[in-house]
Amino acid sequence: MSATRAPLVTPVLIGGCIILLLGFGVRASYGVFQIPIADQFSWARTEFSLAIAIQNLAWGIGQPIFGALAEKFGDRRAIIGGAIIYAAGLVLSAFATTPEAHQFLSIFVGFGIAGTGFGVILAVVGRAASDENRSMALAIATAAGSGGQIVGPPAAEFLLRLMPWSQVFLIFAVLIIAALLALPMMRTRQVATKAELEESMGQILMKAFKDPTYTLIFVGFFSCGYQLAFVTAHFPAFVTEVCGPISPDGILSSIGVTTTSALGAFAIALIGAANIAGTLTAGWLGKYYSKKYLLAGIYCGRTIVAALFIMTPMTPTTVILFSVAMGALWLATVPLTSGLVAHIYGLRYMGTLYGIVFFSHQLGSFLGVWLGGKFYDLYGSYELVWWVGVGVGAFSAIVHLPIREKPLAVQAA
Repeated sequence: MSATRAPLVTPVLIGGCIILLLGFGVRASYGVFQIPIADQFSWARTEFSLAIAIQNLAWGIGQPIFGALAEKFGDRRAIIGGAIIYAAGLVLSAFATTPEAHQFLSIFVGFGIAGTGFGVILAVVGRAASDENRSMALAIATAAGSGGQIVGPPAAEFLLRLMPWSQVFLIFAVLIIAALLALPMMRTRQVATKAELEESMGQILMKAFKDPTYTLIFVGFFSCGYQLAFVTAHFPAFVTEVCGPISPDGILSSIGVTTTSALGAFAIALIGAANIAGTLTAGWLGKYYSKKYLLAGIYCGRTIVAALFIMTPMTPTTVILFSVAMGALWLATVPLTSGLVAHIYGLRYMGTLYGIVFFSHQLGSFLGVWLGGKFYDLYGSYELVWWVGVGVGAFSAIVHLPIREKPLAVQAA
């Protein structure tokens, strides 16, 4: 009699998807608040951009911390702590009236995202999945984050028509706490090997830090953060100010997208929708093909798409085409990168090891968001910072090629 195959969809995966969907729905909507907040307080674009940039940096710093806390005290405690900090940051931000206050409180929001985001959730999902299902399970969880990106920005844009931005922040805080209702599903068994259990966190960290492959993964993830955070934070405003007019009798108008500001929010949602297909495809391909070559291909594709978009006059059509193409490549790097870390360094300390790699992602995020606002204020345009993103994307495509895609134990043997 043949052995029963392990199921792909489990309560752990469902619970992780719910938490990621709500958490990333709120995070992805921050770019929609750029213009309303800046207009209310007469701030330069740099001010709120810096708040988002600090949020991304705090997320990166918090990710390995929450990964280590989850591995020491339990995943669910780490997630609860992250949600409380996330909600508190949103509530306090709703009453902030100075750039400095928003920038400081973004530290709380960033740490909250770290506790409820990919680093902790993907580690839980990865440990709960079988070897044959792990790549696809990580892809499904990542795609759930994109599900939040589909609903978050349009929901924020809709709510902003009905109420001030501060009240929207309070509603989002309630949603983050509500995500904890999925926490009872997040129960997992220990699947680490005996050798991994006997190895301390310090020992595996030292091995990883001495391994050139880990350095290449760390460096290569930088451009992913740069490109994604810049687009999430600035693309709605970019489209609002630069895009050509929307035809009153076109398809966009028929679905309620009648202004360039609505198109900007719709573009972020469309990126999220396309990313679901792209991420699931990447997870499926990662089961059969080399993850490093898939990653190099994704970064190369992003570079080409971004270069073509900035060289073409912006119209509603080019915005839609860019959103679909970039969306297909958007978070496709996450299941492949996290899967690569798990494959090479094991599952026992995957949360911490991936969290450190993710810090590089968030350094890129910080620079992408901050430079976007800074260069806009200096030059009145996003074009220069966009070309920087094209360059770092090409660099990441090259950096992934020398990676040794074998478990450390096999390399040592």
